[in-house]
Amino acid sequence: MKNLSKKKLNICVIGAGFAGISAATKLADNGHNVFVLEKNSDFGGRARKLKAKGFTFDMGPSWYWMPDVFERHFKINGEKIEDYLKLKRLNPSYKIFFSDKHKVTLPAEFDDIKKIFEKYEKGSGKNLSRFLEDAEKKYKIGMNKFVRKPSKSIFEFFNFEILTGLLKMDLFKSMHSHIRKYFKNKFLIKIIEFPLLFLGATPKNTPALYSLMNYADIKLGTWYPEGGIYKIIEAMISLAKKKGVIFYSKNEVKSFQIKNKKIIKVETNKKLFDVDVVVSGADYHHTEQKLLPPKYRNYSSNYWDKMTMSPSSLLFYLGTNKKLKNIAHHCLFFDKDFDQHAKDIYEFPQWPEEPLFYGSFSSKSDNSVSPKGCENIVLLVPIAPNLKDSDSIREKYYDMIMNRLEKLTKQSIKEHVIFKKSYCINNFKKDYNSFRGNAYGLANTLFQTAIFKPSIKNKKLINLYYCGQLTVPGPGVPPSIISGEVAAKEIIKDFE
Repeated sequence: MKNLSKKKLNICVIGAGFAGISAATKLADNGHNVFVLEKNSDFGGRARKLKAKGFTFDMGPSWYWMPDVFERHFKINGEKIEDYLKLKRLNPSYKIFFSDKHKVTLPAEFDDIKKIFEKYEKGSGKNLSRFLEDAEKKYKIGMNKFVRKPSKSIFEFFNFEILTGLLKMDLFKSMHSHIRKYFKNKFLIKIIEFPLLFLGATPKNTPALYSLMNYADIKLGTWYPEGGIYKIIEAMISLAKKKGVIFYSKNEVKSFQIKNKKIIKVETNKKLFDVDVVVSGADYHHTEQKLLPPKYRNYSSNYWDKMTMSPSSLLFYLGTNKKLKNIAHHCLFFDKDFDQHAKDIYEFPQWPEEPLFYGSFSSKSDNSVSPKGCENIVLLVPIAPNLKDSDSIREKYYDMIMNRLEKLTKQSIKEHVIFKKSYCINNFKKDYNSFRGNAYGLANTLFQTAIFKPSIKNKKLINLYYCGQLTVPGPGVPPSIISGEVAAKEIIKDFE
């Protein structure tokens, strides 16, 4: 039951991405006056949508994993997700192209996946069960005991239950060695390692606790909200508005007025807002280094320069005037050297010579996102952040991956493209003030986990909090939603 006698706070949330909307909703549900300031003309942050020539593209996230996190967000705010979204589990989950002659289609049913593994390596079906039993324990411990901690102090983790859980998380073992304990076949290893491509480090530098991602992938499944990922943003905004949250678009935050170690006003390009509390779901580095005077920053520029980032992305949004064959909703094109591409991102940052890439063909599952007889395509190449970005470089890679796409799927595609738009590092910087033009946030290395991430609370101002992919718990849509909830919980604890 809500405390009716408590003071209603005037809370400003910066950024209408998953984290900002999540924080705003929980704070409004707790009885506060909450408004969200978004610099762009549309909401959603990296999860915005692009509409053109009858096509609808999800501009950023396209995978719906960890359905329990989405369900919980609606539940803790007194609603049911099924009243807002129509979800279906994809079958197959995705398709992997190792060459034009060698492809693997991953079905939704676990027993069917085990049969596929057995074809590659005798005993690997049983080993997959063992691997995922371990991954499930990590997932349940991680999701129930760790990711919802604010990680402001190591002492948050000092109790018997949590310390016992930590021992089971394989924090000091690499994914590289952990996976190879169960599998020897190089193709099975690639299947298991693929989620790591977006976590921000090579398998050798990623803690084995992230096998929990394989549990989310294979056991919890790959889902899709009818209408596209942006439908999640629309659903979350609808819920937020139902709780009383007010959204302002085209309001870019320019500065703060600070008095007695408190932000008292937030100034945008349009208006001055009075505030009691501020939550920044915008890029943490931008908020710190561009909006705050040096004496109020948590970290120095040197601190940020030393951070290891997850990849950025080169994306192409394409519409064709014909339907494509030999593809699934999600396709992974792994016909080139995984290790070399990973090195080009993480170890010796450069434009990759032979990149792996990913394709989303959402019109395979949803007729509403493309005109009849057409196909909706998003192609993504993971790249190192802060590389030189130019139209000529984008065109070079467009030709490269389109030629491979045609060869791997055995059909002509380029001549049927009737809509094309690219998006890369310069766009991430311009649209999201993204640090180094990153797409996914900080790399999930051991020393950028939990208490080692940038703090969720400003240490020099009593009413500034952070949420999103550059703070706890980390990058990705579900962690961003959790981040907003954690920040809201801290505000409620500190001010009520």
